[in-house]
Order: sequence, then C-alpha cells, then structure tokens
Amino acid sequence: MAAPTDSRRPFPIVGIGASAGGLTGFKAFFSAIPRDVAMEMAFVLVQHLAPDHKSILADLVKQYTQMQVFEVTDGMVIQPNCTYIIPHNCDLALINGRLHLLEIDLPQGGLHLPIDFFFRTLAEDQGEWAICVVLSGMGSDGTLGLRAVKEAGGLVIAQTLESTDYDGMPRSAIATGLVDCVLPPAEMPAQLIAYTAQIFGRKPQPVPTYSDKQTAALNKICAVLQVQIGHDFSQYKETTLIRRIERRMALHQIVLMDDYARFLQETAPEANALFRDLLIGVTNFFRDPDAFALLESEVIPRLFAGKAAGSTVRLWVCGCSTGEEAYSIAILVQEHLDALRQPFNVTIFATDVDPHAIEQARTGLFPASIAADIPPERLARHFRLEPGNTFYRIQKGIRDRLVFAEQNVTKDPPFSKLDLISCRNLLIYMNRTMQKRLIPIFHYALNRDGVLFLGSSETVGEFISHFSVLDRKWKIYQRHNEVEGLPRPAMGDFAPFGLGHTNRSGVAQADGRSVPPQSWRTMTEQALLEHYAPVGILVNGRGEIKHIWGRTGQYLEPAPGDADMNILSMAREGLRRELVIALHKAATTLTSITYEGLQVRTNGDFITADLTVRPLHKENDPKPPDLFLVILEENHSSQPLPTPASSSTGPNSPPEEDRIEDLERQLRAKEEYLQTALEEMETANEELRSTNEEIQSMNEELQSTNEELETSKEELQSVNEELATVNMELQTKVADLFQANNDMNNLLAGTGVGTLFVDHQLHVTRFTPATTKVINLLQGDIGRPVGHIVSNLVGYDRLVDDMKQVLDSLVPLEAEVQVKTGFWYLMRIHPYRTLENVIEGAVLTFVDITTLKQVEAALQTAQAQLSTQLMPQSGTLDQTEDNKKSSE
Repeated sequence: MAAPTDSRRPFPIVGIGASAGGLTGFKAFFSAIPRDVAMEMAFVLVQHLAPDHKSILADLVKQYTQMQVFEVTDGMVIQPNCTYIIPHNCDLALINGRLHLLEIDLPQGGLHLPIDFFFRTLAEDQGEWAICVVLSGMGSDGTLGLRAVKEAGGLVIAQTLESTDYDGMPRSAIATGLVDCVLPPAEMPAQLIAYTAQIFGRKPQPVPTYSDKQTAALNKICAVLQVQIGHDFSQYKETTLIRRIERRMALHQIVLMDDYARFLQETAPEANALFRDLLIGVTNFFRDPDAFALLESEVIPRLFAGKAAGSTVRLWVCGCSTGEEAYSIAILVQEHLDALRQPFNVTIFATDVDPHAIEQARTGLFPASIAADIPPERLARHFRLEPGNTFYRIQKGIRDRLVFAEQNVTKDPPFSKLDLISCRNLLIYMNRTMQKRLIPIFHYALNRDGVLFLGSSETVGEFISHFSVLDRKWKIYQRHNEVEGLPRPAMGDFAPFGLGHTNRSGVAQADGRSVPPQSWRTMTEQALLEHYAPVGILVNGRGEIKHIWGRTGQYLEPAPGDADMNILSMAREGLRRELVIALHKAATTLTSITYEGLQVRTNGDFITADLTVRPLHKENDPKPPDLFLVILEENHSSQPLPTPASSSTGPNSPPEEDRIEDLERQLRAKEEYLQTALEEMETANEELRSTNEEIQSMNEELQSTNEELETSKEELQSVNEELATVNMELQTKVADLFQANNDMNNLLAGTGVGTLFVDHQLHVTRFTPATTKVINLLQGDIGRPVGHIVSNLVGYDRLVDDMKQVLDSLVPLEAEVQVKTGFWYLMRIHPYRTLENVIEGAVLTFVDITTLKQVEAALQTAQAQLSTQLMPQSGTLDQTEDNKKSSE
C-alpha cells in the first residue's frame, strides 16, 4: 500500500529512537494509543538495525496499531495518523516534509548514530512541531539530536529507567537536563495527545497580541522566578518568554497564564524546569563549522600576533551552557600553540547563569555521539574514550586552560583585559534595551584590537561605529581603540535589576521612549503595597539573610567586627531574644510565631514593634522548610511597656500591678529563652555525637585503608626490587648488544666487501662503506627505495629486477658488474633470513675482482701472442710433409 501524498496543514511529527529492548517499548507505546482516536500526528521509528539483515519491524508494529505502517522509501511524503519505519543499512532524514534515505557515510572508526541524525533533521525541518522520544537502548544515540529538538522549541520525552531493558540511551538523555517528561511508554500517548491538543489546537495568529491581564501574569511569573531562582527574565524578549511558558502550560494542562503563575509559585520544581527552558542551554562542538574554520585561520592567529613568548592571552565565552563551545575554542587555541611552539599564558573564562550546566561543563565528560561533530583526528587527539565506550573525556591539558564560573552577564561585573569575547546566540533572546546595554560592556572589557564573536543572527546594532567588521557573515568584529561618545559602563550597570525596574512596569524607558502603560489597578495595588507592607526579611534556619524587603534600619544594625549578614547578630536591643525564640519555635512546630509589643531600642529611644516568624512551607512537601519570613511592624496602637532603662519609682511610676505583670512577662520570656537555648544545646549535642560517631567510623576506615596502603607499599617495594634486577639485566644485554654491533660494523668495514641490506619493498635498511663505490649512498638514504638512488654500474640496469627475482624465487643470483671507474665486482644477491627462517628482505654483496679481471686479461693477451708466433712454424712443417709424400 502506498502512503498518502496530500498534506493540507502542519501537524506534529514524533520521532521515536530505540535500540536494544526497543521492541518492548514500541509494543507498549502503540498498544496504549486509543483505537477510536485519529492521531493528528505522524510517527517515525528509528531503530538500530543489523546492516546485512532485512528488518521485519514494520510487520511487528502493524500488530499493535490500527494506523497505517510503512517502511520508508526515498522521497516518501509524511502524513498524519501514519507510522514510518526506517529500513536497514541507511540513514533517514526529513527534508521539506519528505523522508529521504541516505547512504551511511562514516569516517574510519566512527560511530553510526541514526537517531541523532534523524532528530537533527526533524528539528531543522519542523521547528516547534518536532517531538522526539528516546526509548530503551545502549549507548548515547539521541542525546545530541534531542538538544536540537529542544532548541527548536519542540518536546522531548524519555522512557523511565525502571521500565527499560537497557537504560543507556534514556539515562544519557535525562542527564542533559533537557527532557520535558520522563514516562513509561504506555503513558506517553496520553501525554502527547493532551500536549498537542493544547499547544497546537489554538488558531495561530500572524501577529501575537497580549492583553493587560496576560502581561500582568507574565510580570508575576518573572517576579516568582526572580524570588525563587534569583534571575530576572524581564529583559528577555516577550515572545520568547510566552512561547516557552505556553509549552510548560501545555505539559501541565493549564489553560490560563494566571493559573500557571499560581502553580509556579506553589511548585518549586516547576520554577527550576521553567528556568532551564528559558535558558535554552543547547550547544554542540564546532557549531557552524565555517565560522570556527574562520576563527582558526584568521582570528586566533591575530590574538597571538605581535605578542612576546610568555605573554597573557585572555578569552571569555559567556553563555557557555554545558561547555561545548568553550572547549571548541580551547582546542583551536591549543592547536595554534602547538604550531607556534612558544609558551603563552592562556586563560579562557567560560560562564553561564545555569549552575547545573556549569557543573556538567566542569566534568569535561560528553556522550560518544559527539563523534558526529568532531573530525576523527581531532577527536583522537583531544579526547579520551572512557571505559564502556559511551563517553568521551576532554584531555587534561585542554581542561586546565578553562575556568568555569556561574555568572549572570546582565548584572554581574564582566571580566576585563580580554583579547576575545564569544557571546553567540545569547543576545537574540534579549530585548533591544538589554542588547544596547551589553554591547558597550563588551567593548569596555576588550583589550586594544580585541575581537567580539557573535552568533550569525546577532549584530552590534547601532554601535557599529565602535567596531570594525572582520567577517560580516559570521559576525566577527574587532574593537576600535578609542571611540568618542561611547557610554562607559557605570557601577549601576552591574547591579541586579529590581522588581520595580523592569521594562514591563509601564513607565518610560531610560532612553526616553514610552511604553504601553500597565493597568490602573496594578499601579494602585503596587502603591498600596509599598505604603502598607511591613518590613520582611527572608532567612534560613541559621538566621542567614537571603533577601530584604523594605527599610530595616529601625530593627537591624550591622554587628561590630567582620561583616556578617546574620539576622540574629544584627537584631537591635529588645528584639534579639524574642527573635531567637520565635525562629526556633517556627522551625520546630512549623507554625507562625508572633510576639507583640516588643520594645526595640532605636537611636537612643524605644519603639513598639510586632514580630512574626513564618515558615515558608509548601503543601504536600515532605521536607521541613529551611526558609523563614521574619515580619516586623511598628505597633502604634499598643500601650508602650516600661523599658529596662526606665525607673520603677517616682511620681510617674505605673501601678504596682503593672510592674508585677511586666516582671512576670519578662520572666516568662527569659524562661522561654533559656528553654530554647537548652533545646538548641541538646540538638547540638546530638549532632556532635552523631558527628563523633561518623568521625570514628571514618577513622576506622582510614586505619583499614592505611593498613592496605602499607601492604601495597611492601608489594610495590618488592616489585620495585624485581624491576631493578630486571633493569640491570637489560642494561647488561644492551651493553652486550652495543659491543656486538660495534664488532659487526668493524667486521663488515674490515673485510672490504660492500654489503647492502634491503627490505621487502627494496628500501635501504643498512649498508657498509665499501658499497658507496658501487651505488651513490649517503647515510640519509636509509629508508629510500634502491631504485631511486643513482648507481655507478656500467652496462647493467637489471639491479632492481634481479632483487625482485631473488625475493620471488628465493634462489641466490651472481653477476660480474663493472663501475664507471673501471673496477670490477662480483655481485651476489641472497634472501635475508632471520633465525626463525623468515624472509625479511635481501642482502647484496660486492666483492672487488678487479685484480682477477686484470690477470684474466693479461693471460688472454699472452695466449693470443703465443698463438701468433706459432702459426708460421706450423705452415712450414705442413709443406715439408707434403713434399715428402709426393716424392714417394
């Protein structure tokens, strides 16, 4: 049956990659698809198959689904509610909605990664309509491909490790931190149906418009992220934010953005998931190969040109994600240093706001599928394959050149005195105001003639006059040395954005341009909040301050000595004791604790204040809270209580009952304080006992380890002695061989016989000095073919052919040859036999027979002269004999 060929509107395409154990996953996946539901999506199965065996996977999948199932043929148009199976011994690509079969083109020793290959083409062709699923399998195929899908805005799903037969591929996928859902195969179809119905079911708008209510919800989401994560996304492009938020809403089946803001505030893991989605931490080695080729040939040599050996070269890769781009630049720098053969002090700073990505980058460990992005020679030179052949680790020399750090480029101070800044594919996610703020910072951080390397879709914008263009296509710029009118970054440029300074607040921008005003209700609520809100300090269980809201000068003051941001040491007189008790009770009971009417000394006077400590506890969260909100309010309605400094006697003294009540209150407070101190001491003692037990256990383990090390030391000493003995024996043998070699050289030279040794390819391996009279050999000719060397032989041009004949027949050959000087030699060619009777070439000897030849020539001359003298006498004898016969 042929596949349908009509396509009227876009639809999601689900790529499913699997290897060993994948058939079980396919069965569970397709069996879970409702039979009465027409799937408004297509499925493409990419399974690792034997290259020389025809697959029957299509016939097997037909048993589990009512959809049409096709084995892909080249150029097949993909249609919804159909399943397509990759054939054996080929790669599969999706181009313009058609499936194409490609020959497998691998470098020698390379890995075949069909899942990565298809996922990448799927992401490039379908964008946010792409969905990829990683099922059971060994290795890491699919890990790089899912990064591309995630970057394009698609959905990434992986199989739970417990439900797999082989967990290598899902484990590698989950380790990237880019997987949206981790589900068993039987639960994946329901998630796909719900997700696609919400995210793709709405009518697309050519120009997206956002209501005031939606903008307010977006402001609230940004505020929640800033409080929980500590990162301000208000300067990111609004379309990017909303698109990523809508993906998260579809995953959790939340329709309204207000509801999602509430869900985000109540669910801490979702804040981390949205944070990772918004960062779009996707990269790979040598992304845009042409750009890196230009960097290698033009830019990096420029960084070292004119610098003396030992000079410092500093580079900064901001937004480095998991480190692939930073390591790519480090590899190019190292290769250039190897070519220069001069020492330089090179430091490469690599920063990102995502701590998970920085931690992963620091390990220098990458899946084996990176072999698809790195040439084999470079891969073998700079990476080491780990045991199991599933991961590569960067070489230590490359790793040591990089310094990874968590940094927010929008608020933290930049590095300075830099020769190169690489900030690729980061500015495109920020609004124009932030872009205009970052480019002058980069200009300030660069050295004279420093280079700025941006993404292909980015530009320096209106600051083009401050840079010269080195390459327009790949956005490589060089800093102009002195630029008038360029704004210098002020100290405020490196301060974090406050919630009241976002561009979404509805006030005028810094450059004077107005933005659409926010709703009057929101403005009113903000003003009321600032007027009536009490002072709030967010602390952890140890009292360390995490965030301050409002003016706290009446209640807190810096403690003398070293700077300490602990609320217990900063609390003013009259507040500290109750604060210690309240914080301890709140941590113990997990309830809000309130003290009213506290007398707090402020600048020599006392104010009446109310203290509340409230644990920030999430519902259904089994872990105890470690964050507490300390709320301080000035109490204007309470009757001021007598202060410890006030006198208890005099005309204005309170009645006796009031003094007794006050003393009782103070006594109760002190008792509570002492009880709190006792409980804390008991807790500390328990912790110390536990720590002591752990230290004792560690001490025993260390003692055991020490004994093992002593044993190992003795064994190593014994081995060292044996190695020393073996070394002495080897040195003796080396000396014997050296003496034997000298004897052999003197023997060969003393005989006067020219000897030439050649291997199977007739390459010179050794020769004696006498050989140079026959063949013009130099010491540097060792290793060269004999046929390439000019000989002095006259009338003999069969030397190479005769040597080949001897090697073929193993029959020795002799010949008399003459050189240009007139000397004669007896040439013998023998096969070269080892002690094991193995032929490893041929031996040529040249024996000087010039004297023998001269004797032979003289003998021949004498014989000729004797023959000439005897010829007349022989004629006379013959005539006399004839006369005698005639007379008779």
